[in-house]
Amino acid sequence: MKPIEADKTILARRAKIVAALREILPGEGVIEPEAGRRPYESDGLTAYRTLPMVVVLPETVAHVQKVLAYCHENNVKVVARGAGTSLSGGALPLEDGVLISMMKFSKVKEIDFANRFAVVEPGVTNLAITRAVEAQGFYYAPDPSSQIACSIGGNVAENSGGVHCLKYGLTTNNVLGCELVLMTGEIVRLGGSHLDQAGYDLLALVTGSEGMLGVVTEVTVRILRAPESARALLVAFNSSEAAGACVASIIGAGIIPGGMEMMDRPAIHAAEDFVHAGYPRDAEALLIIELDGPPVEVDHLVGLVEAIAKAHGAAHCKISNSDAERLTFWAGRKAAFPAVGRLSPDYFCMDGTIPRKELPKVLAGMRELSEKHGLRVANVFHAGDGNLHPLILYDANKPGELARAEEFGADILRLCVKHGGVLTGEHGVGVEKRDLMPEMFSEIDLAQQIRVKCAFDAKQLLNPGKVFPVLHRCAELGQMHVHGGKLAFPDIPRF
Repeated sequence: MKPIEADKTILARRAKIVAALREILPGEGVIEPEAGRRPYESDGLTAYRTLPMVVVLPETVAHVQKVLAYCHENNVKVVARGAGTSLSGGALPLEDGVLISMMKFSKVKEIDFANRFAVVEPGVTNLAITRAVEAQGFYYAPDPSSQIACSIGGNVAENSGGVHCLKYGLTTNNVLGCELVLMTGEIVRLGGSHLDQAGYDLLALVTGSEGMLGVVTEVTVRILRAPESARALLVAFNSSEAAGACVASIIGAGIIPGGMEMMDRPAIHAAEDFVHAGYPRDAEALLIIELDGPPVEVDHLVGLVEAIAKAHGAAHCKISNSDAERLTFWAGRKAAFPAVGRLSPDYFCMDGTIPRKELPKVLAGMRELSEKHGLRVANVFHAGDGNLHPLILYDANKPGELARAEEFGADILRLCVKHGGVLTGEHGVGVEKRDLMPEMFSEIDLAQQIRVKCAFDAKQLLNPGKVFPVLHRCAELGQMHVHGGKLAFPDIPRF
């Protein structure tokens, strides 16, 4: 087929798909003009951009069913999207696919304080759940740094965590049930309003599946009583290794803080310049350690943690004496990612997890990699559970720096795996890490995971091109290569 004829065929098929979607979603439910589609071209990993073929904004479960059923019948790829705060390219659209935005699903449908759960739609923001229940003394525990914007549907897709996940768990530990629409348009309900159920734990399978198994239309979350009291320690060290050793000793002593975060010198300075939280500028590493519970218990644990910190050579230790002061300690950490944007035109926020005892070795290894690649790195991470968030600083306007930043990030993740860690703690694999999956999984491991994908989505139309570096076709043993993680996805047909 000649190029001009091929273009005409592509445009005709695109027009047919758009017309069919307008029948399902009349009015403003279908976005076709390029200017309207442009805001959806990337998620938080802005180095990768692809303009979707068309964007749809369903308002009801029936809308979602009809869109997916049509796409399934006509072999049209689909990517579901929440608020777009993902940092792994998980919500990156396809030029030959439909992007379903779920942000009109924004209702808190039910709150049951007696049984400690809330039923919400996937477009409800993380922080909005806490706001809906806090007047009665409850809250929703997972608190990603983007909690003011990120949606609960996206949290389920990526199994998001946050600064308090050490004690209270990730999304998977705080979701009781969900409603899921499969690619065929069928509705599946998993879990419920109770803590456990008989049979296979498919809810845990869906949580963290990165939108590859179905589209979530409702989530039942666990809400917790707010702690009676909470106090935080701001502890500075002259080296990251000393801070890392302190973290290991606190956990080794059987103390599980509500949150335990660490920042290195570049991140400390950026956060302090941005928020003015009172961070000591002469510190090489800073720990923020929060203890919560009954006041007597909290005061006792604060004393124990202070003693452990001093035993590890803490150069500075400040303890909050009011809730306002505690929140000030956290303000810089919560704003660390945007604050680092003051240091460099661009940055990659990486996400890997290691055993806590390996923290000093991995930090030393990252310094060596920084010199090797000629790029700076600022470290902000959940120290308590070993979830690292190195921020690689680069300038995309300088030739070759983006490629060097990508390779630097890949080397950091290889370093994590080498020291017994994993490729992701909470951001997901998406596009960013898909070519690194063989670093952690064998071909047999990956094949088993793909079989799960096939059981839910036999045609592989939901969020294709993510997670797996090589996809096995569901109907045969042949292979379809997905490679590169590059900007335009050259391996995926486009319109």
